[in-house]
Amino acid sequence: MGTPTLAVPQSTERPEPRAHGWHGTALIVLCGLALIAGAMLLGQNLSEFYYLTAYVVLQYVALATAWNILGGAAGYVNFGSAGFFAVGAYTTIALGNAFGAPLVLAIPVAGLVAGLLGLVTGYLTLRLRGVFFSIATLALAVVLQTLVVNWSFVGGSRGVYVLRPDPPAFFATYVVFLVVVMLVLATLSLVIARGVERSWIGIGLAALRDDEVAAELAGVPSLRLKLIATVLSGGLMGMAGAPFPYYVTYVDPTSAFSLAIAVNTVAMPLIGGTARWWGPLVGALILATAQQVLTVTISSSANLLIVGLLLVICVVAMPNGVVGLVRYWRRA
Repeated sequence: MGTPTLAVPQSTERPEPRAHGWHGTALIVLCGLALIAGAMLLGQNLSEFYYLTAYVVLQYVALATAWNILGGAAGYVNFGSAGFFAVGAYTTIALGNAFGAPLVLAIPVAGLVAGLLGLVTGYLTLRLRGVFFSIATLALAVVLQTLVVNWSFVGGSRGVYVLRPDPPAFFATYVVFLVVVMLVLATLSLVIARGVERSWIGIGLAALRDDEVAAELAGVPSLRLKLIATVLSGGLMGMAGAPFPYYVTYVDPTSAFSLAIAVNTVAMPLIGGTARWWGPLVGALILATAQQVLTVTISSSANLLIVGLLLVICVVAMPNGVVGLVRYWRRA
C-alpha cells in the first residue's frame, strides 16, 4: 500500500524562472513603503482600533505567506504553524526578561531561533510524507507548548504581562510602530515567497509536490529543497510572532499556541490559492478582515465557524482558490 497523502489543491500551471521579474518585487516593496508612510502620517488622527485591526490582518498575511512556502509549493501540510509563531513570541519575552532587548533586536533573533527549529524538525520529519508529516508537525506544537507551560522564566502556565515601551522617534504611539513593523514583515514574506516561486527552488518544490519519487529519480535534491523551504517558512513565522507580546500585552500558552492561529494559517492559503505567491495574500485579506468585522459586530466565537464555512465553499466551488478562479475567468 502507498503512503497516505494529505492533498493540497494545486494548479497545473508551473512557475517559470524569469531573469527580468524584478518589477513585481519592486511593486511589492513600493506598496509596502506607501502603506508604511500612510500609517505613520495618519498617526493619532486614526483610532487605535483600526491600527490593531490592521495589525491582525497583516500578521496573517505574513503567516499565510510563510506557510505556503512549504505547504503550497512543496505540498507538505504543516499543522505546527502555531508552534513556530509561539517560538517567536516567547523569544521576545525571554530576551526582554534576560537583557531588556528591544523588539527590533528580538525579531531577527526570533527568526533565527524558529529557522533553526525548522531545520532540526525538517531533518527529522521531512522523510515522512503525507499525513505522517502533518501529524509530526502537530506533535511538535504540542511538545513546545508543554515546554513553555513548565518554563517559569517566561511565565509558564500563568502567563506574563508585557509593558509597551515609549514609541520610537517619528511614531505617534507604540501601536503605530507595531503596525509598521508588521507591514515590514508582511512585505518581506511576500518578497521571499515570490523569489522562491520564480527561482530554481520553486521549480524543484513544484516537481516534488507533483511526484516526489519521479523528481528524485530525475535528480532533484529533495531533502535539500525541503529543508530550505522549512527553514524559510519557520523563520518567517517566528518573526511574525515576535511582536505578538507587545500587541496583546499578556501572553500565556493558550493565546500563543492558539488553535485559531493554526487553523487560519492553513485556511487562508487554501481559500486564496496555493499555486501562486499572491494567493495567501488574497486569502488572508479576505478571511482576516471578515473575522475582524465579525468580532465587533457579532462575536469573536464565530471566527472559526466562518473559517469552516469558507473552506467548505472553497473546496466545492473553488478547488484552486481565488487564484484558480481568476485564471479561469482570464481564459474564458
